[in-house]
Amino acid sequence: MAVNDKEMRIKIIKDGPYRVTGGVPLFEQAIVADDAGHTRELIDIKEYPRQNAYILCRCGSSSNKPFCDGAHRKIGFDGSETASRKPYLEKAETFEGPYLKLTDVYELCDHSRFCQRAGGIRDLIQKSDDPEARQTAIEEAMICPSGRLVLWDKKTGKPFEKEFEPSIVLVHDKQKSCEGPLWVRGGVPIESADGSMYESRNRVTLCRCGKSENKPYCDGSHWMNSQQKLEFRKKWGLE
Repeated sequence: MAVNDKEMRIKIIKDGPYRVTGGVPLFEQAIVADDAGHTRELIDIKEYPRQNAYILCRCGSSSNKPFCDGAHRKIGFDGSETASRKPYLEKAETFEGPYLKLTDVYELCDHSRFCQRAGGIRDLIQKSDDPEARQTAIEEAMICPSGRLVLWDKKTGKPFEKEFEPSIVLVHDKQKSCEGPLWVRGGVPIESADGSMYESRNRVTLCRCGKSENKPYCDGSHWMNSQQKLEFRKKWGLE
């Protein structure tokens, strides 16, 4: 079944699931780590049969995951959308190195940890006059599922982005032994329960455990507890 770019959409149902239309492909991938324990890539696990429309669980309680089975009604799920509607670049902090510029919106972080390898992306961009450091920084930014991090070529002014087929990936975090977010790729439109549209982006991650405090986006609550979130905020000077 071909993807219908004109009809594809993720519609957020009030206090309910995600309704996906337009034949958006659905995949399952797992995060894998290198020998040093740093997350490095995602590998394919499964491609679901193509459907023109399907409904994905958002509350985390379905017994038919990834699909909705109505559990949100039984548990009284509160799916209130609290994420900022400001465009990415209006919220982003900017960090610059010799050849690269990094824009960063911390509130979008899904804590997949791809940016920590080789000293971390902020350190790498400061060393971006070194070809190896520059290439590693580019790799880390381009695989950041949430789109929190976007790396820019200072010479051309263009971002480093992979051209993704419009699709949704169910992320499995093997290192944390849990299910991760919905990785929405290729600019699939996302419609709020109130009918307004979120900014269309190449990479975003949506919550599917029901615990995020930044719905509809993932905030790492699928594996982080309140103390870990606090430590993260302190680390990044957010307290």
